[in-house]
Amino acid sequence: MPLSDATREKLRHVSTATVATCLYKRGLRNQMIQGALPIHAVTESMVGEATTVRYIPAREDLNPMDVFRNPEHPQRKAVENCPAGVVLVFDSRKDARAASAGAILIGRLKARGVAGVVTDGGFRDSAEIAALGIPAYHQRPSAPTNLTLNQAVDVDVPIACGDAPVWPGDVMLGDADGVIVIPAHLADEIAAEAVEMTAYEDFAAEKVAEGRALTGLYPATDPRSLEEFKVWRVQRGR
Repeated sequence: MPLSDATREKLRHVSTATVATCLYKRGLRNQMIQGALPIHAVTESMVGEATTVRYIPAREDLNPMDVFRNPEHPQRKAVENCPAGVVLVFDSRKDARAASAGAILIGRLKARGVAGVVTDGGFRDSAEIAALGIPAYHQRPSAPTNLTLNQAVDVDVPIACGDAPVWPGDVMLGDADGVIVIPAHLADEIAAEAVEMTAYEDFAAEKVAEGRALTGLYPATDPRSLEEFKVWRVQRGR
């Protein structure tokens, strides 16, 4: 089922930390992509369903430079077929030496309206990608000479990205802290719960800034905190 506009909008206004708590309540502990950080300052969260590319260690006789001339090459095929509004996710084996993509390919994704790009490896041309403004997450810049250290072999298959399982269609949420993977069938309920949690967390943070102690407030073990929260929500329109 496609990600609804309402759920997409809700996820834009919650954090990966809050979503991680929601997922943990459901027994999902490994959904945060390890090591993938934003390539530029985050001004708006990245939200979109995943399209995936899987890399393996390159076998040199099967991965010369001229493989990129083939329009059916998995990396090039993914870039040209990735739908608008989705997030392209690379399984690069957590190897930042290997380039998952460079500025021209990422520029093509931006031109096609893709919501973002994530790798557990690295990108070439990181400064140029940062200047494009498209949400992009990686470990660190890859060595420019290591274009063929990995070999793309599959598109739209289940992958591991930074130790997190990513299935095609899973929902990717990226913010300043990194990227978390929300299983597709849980996206609506996670988004709704995270919005509610965020409202209470904002209330609690405001009270802490005013000097309130945590006891009974966070977590809300004192019923009076919940009553005060109800009033706060009405006042804030939340």
